[in-house]
Amino acid sequence: MSEGIPSESSTAATGRPLWAAVARGLVVILMPVVLVLTNVRLLLTPAFVQLEYRVPGFPAEPYGFTREDRVYWATIALEYLLNDAGREFLGDLRFDSGTPVYNEPELRHMEDVKRLTQAALKVWIGGLVVVGVMLAGMLLAGRGHDARSALLAGSRLTLVLMAILGIGLVVGFGFVFVGFHRIFFEGDTWRFLYSDTLIRLFPERFWQDVFALIAGGTLVEAGAIYLAARRRTARPKA
Repeated sequence: MSEGIPSESSTAATGRPLWAAVARGLVVILMPVVLVLTNVRLLLTPAFVQLEYRVPGFPAEPYGFTREDRVYWATIALEYLLNDAGREFLGDLRFDSGTPVYNEPELRHMEDVKRLTQAALKVWIGGLVVVGVMLAGMLLAGRGHDARSALLAGSRLTLVLMAILGIGLVVGFGFVFVGFHRIFFEGDTWRFLYSDTLIRLFPERFWQDVFALIAGGTLVEAGAIYLAARRRTARPKA
């Protein structure tokens, strides 16, 4: 037997080359992240804002905002999260009375949210690229079975994680919501009065719907990927 040339079976316990094992692992790990952030990006649109305020039973704003007011101001806030403008984009806004739309704590929080949002979108794009390259590499190398195995394992992992999240949202949305903010924001910088603009625009019901749509959308997408990959794997060879 020739020396210095490892056999394919010696590179991984499953007989899978090391590069293929790494590629498969990356796809599995990144799939939940990519799918979740895909749904986050879909919700970061004016269309979602307009639809959300029209959901039957969405709570009215007790301090005077009409639905049209909410759509207007929320769309500007959304635009701020996605553009390259500084805090003056929101800080210069005034109501007709001349009162600033956002107070200082709200502006600081929106700066934090903007940083988090733009970092998440970079992770999303990077994750999409990595997953696409890894799958393409496996397919081009004739390792379609590894690509399908990665999709099956990644979708199963996503389904489990989203099921856990869904149970958490049903059992204790407040716990999940507070936990999210504790992880991504410092101290109590995300807590505001009910009379503050951010709460008037985005009450708890808004975030309940956001979390539910992200979890539900990701479950559907992961389920579709799982079924497609499983069907392809089970298809008899010609």
